[in-house]
Amino acid sequence: MIKLAIHGACGRMGQRIAALALQDEAFQLVAAVDRSGHPLLGQDIGSLAAGKEVGVKVTDSLSADAEVLIDFSLPAGAISCAQFCRKEGIPLVVGTTGMGEAEKQRLREASAKIPIVVAANMSLGVNLLFKLAGQVAQALGDAYDIEIVETHHRFKKDAPSGTALELARQIAQAKSWDFPACLEHGREGKESLRRDKTIGMHAVRLGDTVGDHSVCFGALGETIELRHSAHTRDTFAHGALHAARWIANQPAGWYNMCDVLGL
Repeated sequence: MIKLAIHGACGRMGQRIAALALQDEAFQLVAAVDRSGHPLLGQDIGSLAAGKEVGVKVTDSLSADAEVLIDFSLPAGAISCAQFCRKEGIPLVVGTTGMGEAEKQRLREASAKIPIVVAANMSLGVNLLFKLAGQVAQALGDAYDIEIVETHHRFKKDAPSGTALELARQIAQAKSWDFPACLEHGREGKESLRRDKTIGMHAVRLGDTVGDHSVCFGALGETIELRHSAHTRDTFAHGALHAARWIANQPAGWYNMCDVLGL
């Protein structure tokens, strides 16, 4: 049984991960952590996430008792987790999005000492989409325009989503285009013709949408669309727990969900 800690435990994803971990015999939930000052500090995470007390209170202190830590918080929180896990030798799964290159570099530095899975999206289907987007982009010529549209719930803070950016990165890598310079975020004005060798990026925030991503390739005469729709956050929560099981036995290093899933 893996001793698991969750950072960002009071968020939408954190609560779903906690609920599913409490049902999974592979895990013992030993810590639920959120930011200092959070109104739910001191509450039992079982009551919050699964409707019954389990004896684990939400705290603002990371626990060295954990054997794996899952982080779904904010970029600054993910960096704090990485520093703590590096010091304590705890494997880390990071699902937090919205990080810049400097923050990702801090995680890479920590991965020299501990195993870290960093994923913009933890669903199997989306990680297959990453692979397919790159393959299609490589197979098609530059005569095909490329547009990415992502839709999420109204409460999502960062835009575009980490998944949309990873899709664009995979495409740019396959095309040998400069990323992120090749991105065009939306369009407006009377002179807004698309430029060659660019990827259009569009973020929609709509109601309670869990997550939709479309990659469109269009030429004069045809359109090809790759699309993934997440119907529930459990898709990502199951992926995070799968990553936690996998990383518990890995050496120090930088991993993604394709490594976890063997893609």
